[in-house]
Amino acid sequence: MIKKIKAEISARHVHLSQQDAEKLFGKNFKFKKIKDLSQPGEFAAQESVEIVNKDRRLNIRIVGPVRSATQVELAMTDCYFLRVFPEIRVSGDIANTPGITIKGPKGSIKIKQGVIVPQRHLHISEVDAKKWKIKNKQKLKVRIKGKRALTFDDVVARVSKNYSTAIHLDTDEANAAGLLKCGTVDLEI
Repeated sequence: MIKKIKAEISARHVHLSQQDAEKLFGKNFKFKKIKDLSQPGEFAAQESVEIVNKDRRLNIRIVGPVRSATQVELAMTDCYFLRVFPEIRVSGDIANTPGITIKGPKGSIKIKQGVIVPQRHLHISEVDAKKWKIKNKQKLKVRIKGKRALTFDDVVARVSKNYSTAIHLDTDEANAAGLLKCGTVDLEI
């Protein structure tokens, strides 16, 4: 069975804990929202930080709201540039991952862990998951049509009542498939 789903391109970004946000931006700091993202409650913040590994630096957008732990999500191309080589992980699974230095306008921090390349994943609402018989953590296939048609295996389903159904691909994956902006793809069930 094939289902048409929304595909979104997830560029490199950082999720900060409140404690780390205050070290980087000042006491009781609150992010300023540029725009809401597709997943309910998440937003692109006006603020950005610089991530640093030795002599390599990248500016990176903050995605809010604050999280319980700081996490940096990069594409493989970013990792090669920064010379940091994390594992591919589902967001939030940061145990035993590399750390990095993060610089803000009021200070810098060195996180001991938290740098990942996000596993391609499907945010799926409980309603759609039940209707399509998809279980949390189930691995799926997604097909992108076009001149650079590509099938992605091992798309991890992340089921929640709070999710809006959409696949998230990083910039490297989207570029490889010729997906230059958000669009519709085929989910193989």
